[in-house]
Amino acid sequence: MDYIERIADRQISRYLSLFGAVLVEGPRWSGKTWASRHAAKSEFAVADPEGNFRNREIARLNPKAALDGARPHLIDEWQEAPSLWDAVRHEIDRSGQKGQFILTGSSTPDDTKTIHSGAGRFGRIRLETMTMSEIGVSKPSISLAGLFDGSANIVDGEHVGTLSLPALLDYACKGGWPSLIDVQPRDAAEVIDNYINDIAEIDISRIDGVKRDPDKVKALLRSLSRNIASTVKYATISKDISEYSSVDVSNETVSEYMGLLKRLFVLRDIPAWEPALKSTVRLRTTPKRILADASLAVSALGANAKSLGEDLKLFGSVFENQALHDLIVYASDIKGEVRHYQDSSGLEIDAIIERRDGSWGGIEIKLGYHQEDEAAASLVRLRDKLAGANQSPPAFLAVIIGVGAFSKKREDGVYVIPIDHLGA
Repeated sequence: MDYIERIADRQISRYLSLFGAVLVEGPRWSGKTWASRHAAKSEFAVADPEGNFRNREIARLNPKAALDGARPHLIDEWQEAPSLWDAVRHEIDRSGQKGQFILTGSSTPDDTKTIHSGAGRFGRIRLETMTMSEIGVSKPSISLAGLFDGSANIVDGEHVGTLSLPALLDYACKGGWPSLIDVQPRDAAEVIDNYINDIAEIDISRIDGVKRDPDKVKALLRSLSRNIASTVKYATISKDISEYSSVDVSNETVSEYMGLLKRLFVLRDIPAWEPALKSTVRLRTTPKRILADASLAVSALGANAKSLGEDLKLFGSVFENQALHDLIVYASDIKGEVRHYQDSSGLEIDAIIERRDGSWGGIEIKLGYHQEDEAAASLVRLRDKLAGANQSPPAFLAVIIGVGAFSKKREDGVYVIPIDHLGA
């Protein structure tokens, strides 16, 4: 398969010009090695099974030997031999050169196994699975960057959403895994099911060598999937697991296992946004939980396109996970962070994109066009609530729609954008 350009390619290239090494992290099978090879001139694969995992032993016994090769030199799955971190850092300090190494990792090792943080030497990039625009499901004509700088120039009806509900269901089941681009949804589902099994039975115990109960891990993933893209708390998950499975999981175990899933880049917390709001309304600070790819939620629930199509409330949550995933990638390209808003008055906003300069935009995510008015009303309510507070006005407010929408700017100033026309 020919290389498919990733949005992160630009950041990898830039970081190679700024740092001695670039660390590309992310969930297993998200394309980290593929993207890194595209930028590298040589490679050392720590987890290569050839010669009874000879490279892993070399890296552990003589880390310096793993650094040999034309620069940028890729060290794939460096966390298999954590001493490589300090070897790379030492070489960067010794030579003083930029762009020497690219390290990839599918899990975060124990901090005690590295001596130095790598501050100033390593640029960190998190590579997610592919977005709808990267994989070719959508043809982006409206950029997130353009929404911020006012150049989006959205003309009413110019961009019509072309995704049907069946197409969106198939994509959610298949996900953004690079190796599944040309695979049929039914076959892709089998691969993702095995991915879930590997997380539960191998990966979560391998991360620190402590054996965990696979049944509890799977029950946790199912519970997270039932509550996907929500601000679910540990106690709620523990209770949910007890109600829907034959295992009991304490709050402490939920917290521990969720921490491990984050270290595997399988689970991601979207933090709450805290604007300068001068009122008696209390902000909710619980993070919103999403999985690394919406297809993981579909698999964990044992769902498919047919069953999701019969439960559009559940699919709406899966779609929100999918849209948030893409927004995280698009926002990273403009140095933005994705957050969410929730307060004690009942106002919730699915995504707040905030840039380093403090500019921000509010986004509501809806599966169908019939939810547009409700979503826009929430965004206007937030804008009005912040007016007069010590908070800059939004650069934009937008409703992202999955099926049946066309682009426009409403009379209340809120944009409507079909998801298959949104990009970085």
